[in-house]
Amino acid sequence: MRIEVLLDVKTTLGEGPVWDVNQQRLYFIDSMDGRVFRCTAEGTELRAWDVPGKIGSMALRKDGEGAIVSLQDGFHRLDFATGESEKFCDPEPDLPANRLNDGKCDRRGRFFVGSMDTMEEGPSGALYRVDPDFSVSKVDDGIICSNGPCFSPDDKTFYFHDTWTGEIWAYDYEIGTGEVSNRRTFASIDGSNGGAADGSTVDAEGYLWNALVYDSKLVRFAPDGSVDRVIEMPVKKVTSVNFGGPNMDVLYVTSMAKPPLPRFPGDGVMRGSLFAIYELGVQGVPEPRFGA
Repeated sequence: MRIEVLLDVKTTLGEGPVWDVNQQRLYFIDSMDGRVFRCTAEGTELRAWDVPGKIGSMALRKDGEGAIVSLQDGFHRLDFATGESEKFCDPEPDLPANRLNDGKCDRRGRFFVGSMDTMEEGPSGALYRVDPDFSVSKVDDGIICSNGPCFSPDDKTFYFHDTWTGEIWAYDYEIGTGEVSNRRTFASIDGSNGGAADGSTVDAEGYLWNALVYDSKLVRFAPDGSVDRVIEMPVKKVTSVNFGGPNMDVLYVTSMAKPPLPRFPGDGVMRGSLFAIYELGVQGVPEPRFGA
């Protein structure tokens, strides 16, 4: 195994890496600075797009060169060609202290995104599903900080968590309808060093990888929820993970340069970098695009 700094971009809050198998490019975001980045597998040809507000996540669209993005004030369509963003829904107009956060698509093109309390204190957040026709439905609620949505390779399990519960949840998933049910504890997080579950992805073997933010660790969980592997990272504030590269065997890891609240710890000189981990002996699965 080999860990390298792919880009020393010093993202204030790097998040949401997404590998595009069509273009062979990696996308990732800076949540606090409101920016979407794109680069090659080697970290070259860096390009950025500004969006009008804090951004929680993005998913590439099937129709044309663009993305659906979850911003602080709602869901937007982002056009990569023009750089323009168009809002189509604000699911929480009565909750100005909330913002939309992490999100992933299922293999029918639905975008699942959770919201969060920006102070990370009260359970005012919820989980939403954006269907390919851009309609939005609430899926779950009572959440402080939504994170880590992802799907098992057989489309039967949806994973999601509220960062501050100390748990990663599994739901039964019905791919035909997009419905979730039977929420249960999939894995418990060891938060003894101040760490908490952040972004996740599922590899081709059905194992879930989670970034343990504030604790310098990536954890690979087996399908039964047991810990299979732990990787120590050179920064405390790792935030999210996604597999990519020509062979889908490189694990890309985002991190934050500055904690969102004063109570969270600082970090070393590599804070805010985009990392790449090679020679893991594991492959990921392509991220689905949004849309019909």
